[in-house]
Amino acid sequence: MSCDLLPTDQPGPHYQGDVRDILPLRHWRFLIAHPVCKYLTNAGAKHLYRRVNGVWSVNHGPDEERWRNMREAAAFFLLFEKADHIPMRAVENPIMHGHAVAIIGRKPDQYIQPWMFGDPFSKATGLHLTGLPKLIREKEKSDYAAGEIKQKVWLMGPSDDREEKRSETEPGIARAYAEQWGPIVTAIRKAT
Repeated sequence: MSCDLLPTDQPGPHYQGDVRDILPLRHWRFLIAHPVCKYLTNAGAKHLYRRVNGVWSVNHGPDEERWRNMREAAAFFLLFEKADHIPMRAVENPIMHGHAVAIIGRKPDQYIQPWMFGDPFSKATGLHLTGLPKLIREKEKSDYAAGEIKQKVWLMGPSDDREEKRSETEPGIARAYAEQWGPIVTAIRKAT
């Protein structure tokens, strides 16, 4: 089932609400979590400091609200990272800045890119894995010529749904999750 504060885009079982409502209530075997990265990502690290005359700088002092939001986001990430009652977990996020890594306590087990799984885009995604193997790159789908891989997310212009669009999982990565981890989850389900 999926869970989000927003309605689902796809038909199927979906809980619209806070994942903290259901995470401890059921015996989950498998979880892929996509916690919000806005305050954890390396790309947003400059926002941890105040902006003066259009420039963010450590010299301008910390933005206390942003640091508070970063700590809350890291705590939310850790809900999934430490959900030991779920034996197979993948918690994904872009490359994190050092402050977030220090709170979370470790770097991801693996970084993946959409182009590794057949989508000609660059968007580094870190996977914190528990009970799951690293994804194997699909070489027959990832041989792109120079210039074919696009910076889709980085070049995305401003819009009302920019944050939502930037967080979408590319189809090739979703397919790799299903094809590579699905059989493991199914085998364990049949054994129990």
